[in-house]
Amino acid sequence: MDRDHFPKDLLEAQTAWYLTYDELALAPAGSRTSARRRLLELSRRVVGHPFWETPAGTPAARVALKEVARARTQTGS
Repeated sequence: MDRDHFPKDLLEAQTAWYLTYDELALAPAGSRTSARRRLLELSRRVVGHPFWETPAGTPAARVALKEVARARTQTGS
């Protein structure tokens, strides 16, 4: 799997998932509802993406997507 060839919307959703997760971890109690809802919606978009139904949608591709997305959150790309 070429790590740079995930569908743009899938990579954006996984990257947003990490950013939202980090936001949720830092949010004070009582103000987490919207971040939780966003995290659930992003989870649905990532897991239900049609890419996973293609031959390229392997377990290794899932790991690679997470690695690429996490790296994007750390570099600000």
